[in-house]
Amino acid sequence: MHNRTSQAEAMFRQKFERFGKLVGEMGDQGAWEKMLEGYPERQRKSMGTLIENATLAEGFAKAIPLFKQMGMTMEVIDISTPYVDAVLEIQRTCPVLTLCQTYGFAKPCRIICEMDVEATRRAFPDMQGEILSRQADGACVCVFKYERDRQA
Repeated sequence: MHNRTSQAEAMFRQKFERFGKLVGEMGDQGAWEKMLEGYPERQRKSMGTLIENATLAEGFAKAIPLFKQMGMTMEVIDISTPYVDAVLEIQRTCPVLTLCQTYGFAKPCRIICEMDVEATRRAFPDMQGEILSRQADGACVCVFKYERDRQA
């Protein structure tokens, strides 16, 4: 498991480094869009296998072991209604909370989580996602909500 955690940390470090470099070259919004290039397609490929033909809660629960290997402690709560397939993703640990400061960012949210939510939105236009709580803002957990209309 340590090797997977090291790989995840290296990926996060690379993302912070690249974003910082791009901000210097093209500003925050340009860097944001550049970093998103190809991300929705990758998100569709990796996440699609989990959530297609499954509820969001079932799909997200399948990702728990992967998040654990990356150093995160994740819980999934089904908050669906008869009309909406919905899930809360709760992250108890943020492995990049202090790492981002090494690269000159006060918070990791924009570069890691907000980008992930946006890539998911673009990959799955029928799904809405939002960040409800952030450890970077002093909360005890990060909470993400995803929802989509139930298929008739």
